[in-house]
Amino acid sequence: MSPAPESKQDRRPPYQHAADELRRDILQGRIKPGEQMPSIRELQERFGVANMTARSALNVLRDEGLIYTIHGRGSFVADHNAGGELSANYNAPAWYLANKDESSGQAGQGEEPDDSETVEAVGSTLAEVLTALRDEIRVLSADHQELRREVEELKAAQQPKP
Repeated sequence: MSPAPESKQDRRPPYQHAADELRRDILQGRIKPGEQMPSIRELQERFGVANMTARSALNVLRDEGLIYTIHGRGSFVADHNAGGELSANYNAPAWYLANKDESSGQAGQGEEPDDSETVEAVGSTLAEVLTALRDEIRVLSADHQELRREVEELKAAQQPKP
């Protein structure tokens, strides 16, 4: 019996592997801030995964603040500095940092306490702004859908009846 391929030894779900590779592409500058992320179909082909798996990978990056999505347009890379490090506006989720520390054997982010407090304060402010924007986008999207329904009803009402 041959040994399992290296990708099979890691028991994490496929969406996490895809998210890790996309995260690496973003942080190393292969996908730059403001650029559109590959489509779900392109991600499916690239990683050999199902539609929902590709969506889950993007959801992970969105939850981490690395990308944002505009309904009907796609996902785009959020701003981070050019050095491959996340800017002070980025505050990775605690579960991601815990998993990263466990897997890499690091004790923490390596920042001075004063710096981490500053980053944490800026990150929470950014998180509040992003949450408010997300909520506003949801309201606008619901309004948009309602207007589309009304337009369809008006069109149907103007159609001559046979």
